[in-house]
Amino acid sequence: MKLTETEQKIVAEVASRADALLEDLKLHVGLPTGGGNQSALDETRERFTTRLEKLGARTDVYPGDDKPEWLHGVAPGVAPPPTAVCRRVRTALDAEMPRVLIAGHLDTVHDPEGDFRELSIASDGKTAIGPGCVDMKGGLVIAVAALEALEAVGADSAWTFYLNSDEETGTYHSSARLRAEAQKHEYGIALEPALPGGELAIERMGAGQFMIETTGRSAHVGRAFTDGISAVTKLAECLVKIAEMPDPERGLILNVGPLQGGPVVNAVPDLARAWGNVRFPSQKEGDEIGAMLDELATEGDALPGVRVLRSFNRPAKPLIPETEALGLKARSVAEDLGQSLPFKSTGGVCDGNIMQAAGLPTIDTLGVRGGGLHTPDEWIELDSLVERCQLLAVLVHRLCNGSGGEG
Repeated sequence: MKLTETEQKIVAEVASRADALLEDLKLHVGLPTGGGNQSALDETRERFTTRLEKLGARTDVYPGDDKPEWLHGVAPGVAPPPTAVCRRVRTALDAEMPRVLIAGHLDTVHDPEGDFRELSIASDGKTAIGPGCVDMKGGLVIAVAALEALEAVGADSAWTFYLNSDEETGTYHSSARLRAEAQKHEYGIALEPALPGGELAIERMGAGQFMIETTGRSAHVGRAFTDGISAVTKLAECLVKIAEMPDPERGLILNVGPLQGGPVVNAVPDLARAWGNVRFPSQKEGDEIGAMLDELATEGDALPGVRVLRSFNRPAKPLIPETEALGLKARSVAEDLGQSLPFKSTGGVCDGNIMQAAGLPTIDTLGVRGGGLHTPDEWIELDSLVERCQLLAVLVHRLCNGSGGEG
């Protein structure tokens, strides 16, 4: 279908904000929100919520939940970050509109004390590099601007903007709130960057974490070696078994990362640990992986002992008819704008997994285009600021007003 008169106004309004979009991206890339940097997270949250409140939203801030202490990298005594939820207050015009949940995370993976701290534009002006520029500060910038453009042209809409600060570490602190919000909406949009070819991810694997802890009996290596029972040796036996578990062709993936065992070399170690990550295409395979890991555990106080702790907190996001229909609506908008929006599956996970598992049809790569995620070479295609902002704005308008085909 052709763009309506209102949609043409939306597109023109976004185009007029091209310089402002770039300046806003520079600002937010320069706020180092990685590593749980609370001051930068707080400032970023306040800047975005203030703008959303000017559009008629009410902000509620929810305290974060604690995450399991056994997870790798959990720092004791650190307060969980809060989650902000900005709900556009219902008006007489939008009282019956479908409501869209837009989800974005403020945190990045980059060291706030590192040298990679600002947006640097290439000499040709087509790309730029910077910490979090695509994952996902670019997505946040275009989404807020898209809602501002709708307001500027008088295009009514019904939305909630969800902002958490722990997506990169598993959304443990904020997943309960995300699930609760998902159940109050008809459509879900997460602001992860587009896949490498500009594709829309409509199917994602599930993911989880686990820890294998083995116990033994400590003894002096020289004086009483045979009295000892090595927890490290037992852990090694478990790791050999785990190495036999993956079946990539079926989508069963297990990877072991950090290891810990024995504080000194001249004592038989009585404690060892290994942490790992899993990926699976559906709940069935996730349960299968979980059962294989659980079989490693021992019972009672016998030594050597094995304890298995796991948390498969990101459910698989299979392609379901409702999400496919939503993706086709987005593709229809893209084509009307002269853009393309191919579909693709990915092994990555995001908050979109949680939203769909809560019952909300969700598409989750409507952010900007770029690459190098989680590296010092993270880059953005600058033209995508305007293009994806236009796509988001028109899509939200169509979803709320019931217009547009399905491709």
